[in-house]
Amino acid sequence: MEPVRTIDGKAYPFGRKNVDTDVIIPAQWLKTISREGLGVGCFEALRQDPDNLFDDPAYKGAPILIAGDNFGCGSSREHAAWALLDMGIKAVIAPSYSDIFSGNAFKNGILAVVLPQEAVDRLLEVAKTDPIHIDLESQTVTTPFQDRFTFEIDPFRKHCLLNGLDEVGLTLARDAAIASYEDQARESLPFLAKGIAHAA
Repeated sequence: MEPVRTIDGKAYPFGRKNVDTDVIIPAQWLKTISREGLGVGCFEALRQDPDNLFDDPAYKGAPILIAGDNFGCGSSREHAAWALLDMGIKAVIAPSYSDIFSGNAFKNGILAVVLPQEAVDRLLEVAKTDPIHIDLESQTVTTPFQDRFTFEIDPFRKHCLLNGLDEVGLTLARDAAIASYEDQARESLPFLAKGIAHAA
């Protein structure tokens, strides 16, 4: 997982409330177990409109999505986070999220920023013309117009995102401690080591 420190650039001024995971990535895309290529199916139904926001050249490559309340509700499909990431989204800003989506986003390195509706409304306006800056270290979202919004984030999630640590990375970071424990266990509980060796 890539570390997340700052995210700069254009933002999709989406703003729709109660967007469920089926809107983010329709069910027919769930047959794959690969994370690659899902960006094409991201918001597929909305992209049937030739004037849709997500294919507007003005927002091409935007790394930020500004959404409405209860973003990512519905099913628990992790494909929703995979699709957003494959589409190039590194952060979502919304007043609230489904708990499962928020967890899936975090596990896949997407920063889910929670801001009050008034701040989201302001950012929706700014995004139509100007870039937005997110700084995870200082937990701020700023604009070229001196807007500055602070957000809360779980310290553990912040640590993991800043250091690019997913569940595998967290385990590998404890490699020395795990090896030390296993060495001590072999010495103090040799019968366990023999049992494990015999079973293998």
